[in-house]
Amino acid sequence: MAVEVHCTLEAGGHRCAVTVSDGGSSTRHTVRVGRTDFERWSRGRTPEELVRDSFAFLLGREPKDSILREFDLSVIQRYVPEFDG
Repeated sequence: MAVEVHCTLEAGGHRCAVTVSDGGSSTRHTVRVGRTDFERWSRGRTPEELVRDSFAFLLGREPKDSILREFDLSVIQRYVPEFDG
């Protein structure tokens, strides 16, 4: 499974375009990473690395088609409380 992430800086944080591909299909997602969430979870990673690692976490629990198409990174913790970036 391939996860491509491209982030741009915007007011209050980053907006990341994510493409998840496996076999012949792919899904596209938009993830917003607020400044506070980035500071809390980055641990020296770039926004792209943080989001890629977060998708690896999600993909270990659900198929790519079940992941929301657009969300704030902090939402993951609401659905999966053990998420810690």
